[in-house]
Amino acid sequence: MESISPAPIRVVLADDHALVRAGIRALLERIQGVEVLAEAGDGQEALERVRELRPDIILLDIAMPVLNGLEVLRETTSKFPEVRVIVLTVHETAEYAVHALRSGAAGFVPKCAASAELELALKTVAGGERYLSPEISKHAVLDQYLSANTRPLFGAITPRQREVLGMIARGGSTKYIARSLDISAKTVETHRAQLMERLQIYDVAGLVRYAIRTGLVQMDD
Repeated sequence: MESISPAPIRVVLADDHALVRAGIRALLERIQGVEVLAEAGDGQEALERVRELRPDIILLDIAMPVLNGLEVLRETTSKFPEVRVIVLTVHETAEYAVHALRSGAAGFVPKCAASAELELALKTVAGGERYLSPEISKHAVLDQYLSANTRPLFGAITPRQREVLGMIARGGSTKYIARSLDISAKTVETHRAQLMERLQIYDVAGLVRYAIRTGLVQMDD
C-alpha cells in the first residue's frame, strides 16, 4: 500500500531585492516538501499575495518599500491568522526580534543563517511552534524584553501618531507636518508629546532611532 506524502509547506517570499529573492528561492526549491507559491518585491504586493494565495508561511524581510515588513506582519497576523510569518532579515539584534515576535511573528532568522537553519525554521513553524535563530535567542536581553512590560510597540500609538512619528524621523518640522496632515501646529506638538510619553523616549533623536529600529523609516529614506 502506497504511503501518502504530506502536503508541501506553501511559501510566499517577500524581499525588495530581486537577487536576494532569487538566491533564497533557489535554497527553498532544494528543500524537500517546500513549495514556493509566489514572490513579492514590496509590502503591498506581499499582502496581496497573502490575500490571494493564503500560504502556510510568508518569509518576510523588514525593510521594504510601500509597506515595511512590520506593517505587513501586523496586517497578516490580524487578518490572516492562519498564515505564519517568519521574519528573514539582515537586522540581527535581539531588539528587532522582540519587535517581530510581539507583532505576531512565528519565527526570526537572520539572512546570514545557513540553508539548513532556514529549512529547520520552516519545518518548525509549519509544525505550529516558534523558531528563533540561535544567534538571536542566546541574547539575555531577549528574555527580558519578552517577559517584561517594557517600552510599548506601535500598537500603543494611534495611526495618526505613527504618521507624525514617521515625519519627525524624516526631519519634518512642526509646520511641515501640520501642513502635510492638515492639522494645527499645536496638534502636532500634542502628538509628539504623547509619543514621547507612550514610548518613554524624551528627545527627538530617540524618536528617530526608534522609527528606524522598528522599520517605520529606513536609513536612506
